[in-house]
Amino acid sequence: MKANRGQIEKALDAPPADVRFFLLYGPDEAGSMALARRLERAMGPEAERIDLDGATLRDDPARLADEAAAFSMFGDKRWIRINGMGEESLPALHALLEAEAAGNPVIAVAGALKATSKLVKLALDHKQTLAFISYQPDARESEQIAVAIAREGGLRLPAELARRIVDLANGDRALMSGEIEKLILYLDAAPDRPREAAAEALDALSADNPESDAAPLVNAVLGGDLRAMHKELGRLAEVGAAMASVLRPLLTRAMLLAHIRADFDRNGRLEAAMESAGKAVFWKEKGVVTRQVRLWDAQGIARVIQRLAQAERASRGGRGLGDLMVRHELLTIARQAARER
Repeated sequence: MKANRGQIEKALDAPPADVRFFLLYGPDEAGSMALARRLERAMGPEAERIDLDGATLRDDPARLADEAAAFSMFGDKRWIRINGMGEESLPALHALLEAEAAGNPVIAVAGALKATSKLVKLALDHKQTLAFISYQPDARESEQIAVAIAREGGLRLPAELARRIVDLANGDRALMSGEIEKLILYLDAAPDRPREAAAEALDALSADNPESDAAPLVNAVLGGDLRAMHKELGRLAEVGAAMASVLRPLLTRAMLLAHIRADFDRNGRLEAAMESAGKAVFWKEKGVVTRQVRLWDAQGIARVIQRLAQAERASRGGRGLGDLMVRHELLTIARQAARER
């Protein structure tokens, strides 16, 4: 069934028992991902998540229905997330909707599907599905989104700063989130200790600041330059910098690469994909970012983002073991990039 924004948000926040499948699609893929995170929060941090993709469902159409009906081995909640779903997954979706039982919710982020897609038609017509299309927000909507993202993290974002973040990220929701998350970390904001964002903080952290101390490490890790990475880690250790201070810039760059790579994969033109990123790519780093996009495919950069997010959580546990775990993750990422050079 077709859902409006209020309906899809309500259903993702408290998944109804009679909805087996959520389809999030449309040109604003970052908006779809933001909606998908609502289901993740609703299921809770202890829930078991099963990740599938279109190729897996094409080769094994029964897998989706089996996973939706299975019990978690730990007795926790269970849910299934599908990335890159397309027409090849249609038999798997039919099997899911025709199964006798399916207690675990399934959600798919499918990108810009055509209106004539059989997958879209099935999701719109079937009573056990909810489908929602995300369109690119205009400038005013983007500013409202930025303010809302900040508010969730305990950050009060004035309108002029929201507008500036939208411009920096060229209206891309994922990149806006990265910039706002850096501000939240920098100002030590949280829902129980709200902070007011100021222009000075954004000046110190903005993505278009070429003098950022973390920039050489970001380029070394994601570019697979192991020697430069060890040199930069040593330099940061000498000045007593915490690993948490480099994870935000690394995550921001990784999300930027994921965005550009997705555009590149869709249209086959890297130069056009780079241009679509707008001001999110500082002009002096255009060549470096281009090389990094070529190094990382969509699945690879998705794993990098996951690793960096895990490393950030580890770093919050204190300096000692947390920093060692962060260094291990950075080395793993850099080695993978070096193999692709």
